[in-house]
Amino acid sequence: MAAKYKSTFKLSVMTPESLLYQGQVESAFFTGDQGEYEILPYHYPVLGILSSGNIIINWREAVPIKFGLLRFFANDCIVLVEELERLRPDKKKKTDDMALEDPDEKRII
Repeated sequence: MAAKYKSTFKLSVMTPESLLYQGQVESAFFTGDQGEYEILPYHYPVLGILSSGNIIINWREAVPIKFGLLRFFANDCIVLVEELERLRPDKKKKTDDMALEDPDEKRII
């Protein structure tokens, strides 16, 4: 009996501080120093440098990055990145230059 074909690979996107994404994916699209490329399951082994842009995961999710390194081997993709700053609810932005005239006024930034 033939073995079942697995149409996904493991993708791990991480910074020195945290794990941004980890899971089984069908495709990942990267902007490299030599151009753009897409990694699919059972891709030939790759070692590459990523430039500023987005990592597109399954054509549904995006992870913005400044730069990074990519290693794909044996259906396992590890990406080490410097991520762009994203607004997060747990991080407070400086309010020096965002002073509100009316304390009851709410702004969406």
